Amino acid sequence: MRIDTHQHFIQFAAAPRDYPWIGEGMDCLKADLLPETLAPLLEKSGIDGTIAVQARQTLQETEWLLDLAQKHPFIKGVVGWVDLCSPQARTHLQRLARDPKCVGVRHVVHDEPDDRFMMSKDFLRGLAMLPEFDLAYDLLLFPRHLPVACEVVEQFPGVTFVLDHIAKPPIKTGAIEPWRTDIRRLAQFSNVVCKVSGMVTEADWKNWTQDQFEPYLDVVFEAFGPQRILVGSDWPVCALAGKYRHVVELADGYIQRLPVEYREAIWGGNAHRVYGFPL
Repeated sequence: MRIDTHQHFIQFAAAPRDYPWIGEGMDCLKADLLPETLAPLLEKSGIDGTIAVQARQTLQETEWLLDLAQKHPFIKGVVGWVDLCSPQARTHLQRLARDPKCVGVRHVVHDEPDDRFMMSKDFLRGLAMLPEFDLAYDLLLFPRHLPVACEVVEQFPGVTFVLDHIAKPPIKTGAIEPWRTDIRRLAQFSNVVCKVSGMVTEADWKNWTQDQFEPYLDVVFEAFGPQRILVGSDWPVCALAGKYRHVVELADGYIQRLPVEYREAIWGGNAHRVYGFPL
């Protein structure tokens, strides 16, 4: 089974204010991008299932994604949103976690004005609840947040953390430090896994080539090893810089050099272990 561990669904016309991250030059995302749009792309690329990830910071979207997951079997799990700082966080987590397809939560940390947002007392209290509900936590960061992420992860060895988009290094410029040093430090914590996802939109959208990603992939694969790496498309955001199949081919182009058991783990086995979605 090949699992795309990172994709989104968008209902832009109904709630454009819920998508502040969709800005100028992103017209292809200002649409309804739903399971019916994604399904044929999955089939053409040999992808058997996906993890749908929050794109709006609302409980309503999380409930909507879980409803879509019930209607579309290829959606194996949902990484939703809960305000972990809220006094009602436990109540919301308890309710959502009753659905077996609720496999994790995420917050758009990299858009918070305080780079140390994750170290707030309220946020840490919310994180501490996740093992009780068997939920993973997806880390959406810029490189400058990696040192803070290390501080957080060290406090919660019982939480599974999933680093999204390899922390968005500046692929367009080719700069690799201090991202490389900080990735290696984060990878020392065995409860962190890394998604090879969201890379094409960190490169030149119109002129990227496979070899530009090699130095960053080398770092990630050396640091985390094949048992702690997942693959995600970041569809439909990836459409800003390439077609769905191009993103899958980018990952396959690197992974194909590995033994078959590692390729199978990266494309499916690791995802099932990390997110525990029902088969």
